[in-house]
Amino acid sequence: MPGRVSARASTASRLANKSSSQTLNSRRTAASPAIAIPDEGPSTSLRVRICTIFSDAQKSTAGHRKLAVSLRKVQEACCYEPSQRQKQAQVEHGEDDFNVEVARCVIRLMTVKKSEGAGDRIVRFLALFLKRASDQDAAAMSGGTEVEDTQSFPETPSTRLTSHILSILIPFLGSKEKVVRYRATQLVAHMINSLDSVDDDYYHMIRMGLLKRVRDKEPMIRVQAVLGLGRLAGNEGEEDQEDPDSDNDDANGLLQTLLQVLQNDPSADVRRSLLLNLPLTPATLPFLLERARDVDPAIRRALYSRLLPALGDFRHLSLSMREKLLRWGLRDRDENVRKATGKLFRERWIEDCVGRPKADDGTETDQAAAPSLSGLLELLERIDVVNSASGNGIAAEAMKEFWLGRPDYRDDISFDDTFWDQLTPESIFVVRSFNDFCKEGDDGKFEALGEEKMPEVTKLGFFLQRYTNNLVNSIRNNDALSENEQEEDTVEKEFVVEQVLHIAKALDYTDEIGRRKMFALLRETLAIAELPEDITRLVVDVLRGVCGSEREFCGVVLEAVAEVHDNVMTEELKAEGDESFHSARSELSSDTTPTKSKGNEDNSEIDEAKAIKEIMINMKCLHIAQCMLENVGEDLQQNVHLVTMLNNLVVPAVRSHEAPIRERGLLCLGLCCLLDKALAKENLSLFLHCFTKGHDALQVSALHVLCDILSTHPDLVTADHVDPALKKSVYKIFSKGLKASHTPEVQSVATAALCKLMLTSVIRDEELLKQLVILFFDPACKENAAITQALSYFLPVFSHSKRENMKAMAAIAAGVVHTQINLADELDEEEETVGVNVVGNMLVDWTDPRKLVIPGVASAGWDEAGGKGVMGVDGEIHLSLADSLLERALGPGCSREERKVLLSMSSKIYVSPNASTEKLQAVTDLFAEAIDAKIAPDATIRNGLNKVHQALSKALGEAGKVQPSMEDQEVGQGIADGLTIPEQGSDVEATKMEVDDNQATQAQETLLEELLDDEDGDS
Repeated sequence: MPGRVSARASTASRLANKSSSQTLNSRRTAASPAIAIPDEGPSTSLRVRICTIFSDAQKSTAGHRKLAVSLRKVQEACCYEPSQRQKQAQVEHGEDDFNVEVARCVIRLMTVKKSEGAGDRIVRFLALFLKRASDQDAAAMSGGTEVEDTQSFPETPSTRLTSHILSILIPFLGSKEKVVRYRATQLVAHMINSLDSVDDDYYHMIRMGLLKRVRDKEPMIRVQAVLGLGRLAGNEGEEDQEDPDSDNDDANGLLQTLLQVLQNDPSADVRRSLLLNLPLTPATLPFLLERARDVDPAIRRALYSRLLPALGDFRHLSLSMREKLLRWGLRDRDENVRKATGKLFRERWIEDCVGRPKADDGTETDQAAAPSLSGLLELLERIDVVNSASGNGIAAEAMKEFWLGRPDYRDDISFDDTFWDQLTPESIFVVRSFNDFCKEGDDGKFEALGEEKMPEVTKLGFFLQRYTNNLVNSIRNNDALSENEQEEDTVEKEFVVEQVLHIAKALDYTDEIGRRKMFALLRETLAIAELPEDITRLVVDVLRGVCGSEREFCGVVLEAVAEVHDNVMTEELKAEGDESFHSARSELSSDTTPTKSKGNEDNSEIDEAKAIKEIMINMKCLHIAQCMLENVGEDLQQNVHLVTMLNNLVVPAVRSHEAPIRERGLLCLGLCCLLDKALAKENLSLFLHCFTKGHDALQVSALHVLCDILSTHPDLVTADHVDPALKKSVYKIFSKGLKASHTPEVQSVATAALCKLMLTSVIRDEELLKQLVILFFDPACKENAAITQALSYFLPVFSHSKRENMKAMAAIAAGVVHTQINLADELDEEEETVGVNVVGNMLVDWTDPRKLVIPGVASAGWDEAGGKGVMGVDGEIHLSLADSLLERALGPGCSREERKVLLSMSSKIYVSPNASTEKLQAVTDLFAEAIDAKIAPDATIRNGLNKVHQALSKALGEAGKVQPSMEDQEVGQGIADGLTIPEQGSDVEATKMEVDDNQATQAQETLLEELLDDEDGDS
């Protein structure tokens, strides 16, 4: 053990320290950021030993611990009094000499580039040594006793060495050389993260210097800065927790700065470093979990694989946050993120619910706990399985990942009779998810396991009957209660029945006994009027799988519909008879005659209740019929049951004066139209009328029905014998829907429906296509995500899928640009809109014939440089685009801004000789006219026009049609087109123009003269 701290400091070391300080001061004020090493005098044995250690440390990290021990021995020899007097004569150097030599090595580190691994190894070694030396010095000073809190920064050789190194590094944080800034910031960050305490004076200087580096233009420097500031923010956060009444504005400001960097820094490395180094506090947790939606997949993966497992018990998170994290992670586009989320759910979260096994002393071990059904049920309860398992919930996907990664739970789980007797929402969902996994997982690999553990069809039918009866009894009891009595919550019972039906839907009904039991049960269940609609839909779906043919299925469902109607009407008539009997008894026993007004009030209440009851009956019957129609596909006229239902149930509902019945009747009529083309043709005008005169909900339903009918029977609008008035009415309906900006839902549904119909070529109309393109760029629709998403997919796919579609897009391009310019002029300055140049570039891209996708024809195989041409490219598409653009630009009434955009688009077209001679010649003449008229607003567009004009002339010349004129050769000198022109009768070869230096110089001088002429004209 070293003795007391030595007070010796040689004169040479003091001079060296003074020289080093002067050098640092000169660097701080010098304009050049270069590291200047001063004259350090002759080499010493201490310098040799330290340099040898640092030289070995930069080679590999494997021996850093031994080297740190060696350097510590050198430090002890220089800083502590030797324990034996006979060794005093061997002491030649003091503490200052040691600090100067270490600092000398640090200075030489500053110029090492980031790509050099030796620099990183030296940084790690120095941080390791300082950590080890500080701990040993602190232990030596404490002498085995605890250090008082007031002595937060004791004076030890290691702390003085740390302060000396920091005094050298801090000025380098503001260096002009990025390498110096990087190494200084890196070393400071490593020292902060390895040490327990730093001197207060240097603490504030470090904090200020690193805050400046957070805004550095180099991402690698910002990464190191946030690594250091993350540790500082963590320490300040702990101090605030210990003293909640303190008003630490500096700490709050530092934390807020780091959170802003976490949200807004463009570098993914910076955001990832902050994600993993910011303190986990209630204030920072929402910002950290927000990175689950980061654009960088590595950050999202780091959140699920590193941050959330280190967060602790997931039950501290709110229910909504748990659901969001699961949904975002399991539905992420990156496969690694999905795997990390699944591993988090099945390993970390389940362990939080089950608990880790404990050792003999009561401490938790790192071993995985044995499978526990109660823990699994608690996990499902913590993610609110009742809500997250229905609709678009995430529970089913989470449990699929769970069963896939936990074979121990797959083998241990069992569903005995006791389990089925006490079903809860969590337990029945375990069964449903396990059954779905066994049926769908790994191509039936676990199907045998599912058959072994799942009950047979007959037993499942009894379970379904029991829990359905419980649900119906609860619903009837709630209906019989008065207003003041508390109703029984039936949500969980409904969920249990729904999950049992989902299980029944996936079963195999080859067992005839089980099939008959399930058939009778479903037929009986479907006739219960009080059954909720979601369960009714599932019952019909399961019944379709149980029945053999569609005719049998339709007959059974319509019998249930008639039974529902008859049972309710019978109960109603019986109730009316009882009421009339009691009313007569009361009138006879009464001494006074009832007044007329009282009788009218009673009758009106009875009539109102009767009307409501009748509406509910019809709605229930129509819902069952709708579910049935969604499960059939044969011709309507071939099924007598469907014809009967149409005439006796659907048609009267459509003619009803009650709005709810009429709307549901229209849906059923639309489903019937899908099964019969003649019926669809007869009722098409009816759905058009519903959209024109109906309210918002009815308009949405009408649009859905119209889209489905036209998709199923496209001949209704595409055949040659179609009534033009009907076709025009259909187009007008969609045009009106696209303009319904006051009802976003109607507008989005109309957009999606029209996109589907245009992609399938059911509707072909340039005016509607123009409306869709304008709607895509309309700033008023930026908040309607449904429209933006639909059009972002539709427009490029529509344009690149068929040649006719691309030609239609080229035909409307000029009109779209004109409309966009007019809209931009009408908008306020504060409203953000898409630039017209961006619109033009996208239109050119959508009409690029090289991107046309034709099955079986390689029409889109070209490299980015245009070095490989492809035969089969339709050259007339871009020629038609240029024709319409130049006609508009050369015509009257075209503004300067519009002409600039049109000419810019024209200069970007692709020229191919695979076009008619007349088209090539006509477009060439238009370009020549535009060049001669000098309508190009700037030199860039003018050069582009010359380039395309020369390419057109070249295409005509190579095809042997028309030789380029002398004027064309003079206009295009010095401009390389870089286009790919295929030769006749041979493979396509890339040809480029060659321009000599004299011609290029002449073109530059001509361009300069034109620019000077333009400036003179403007002045």
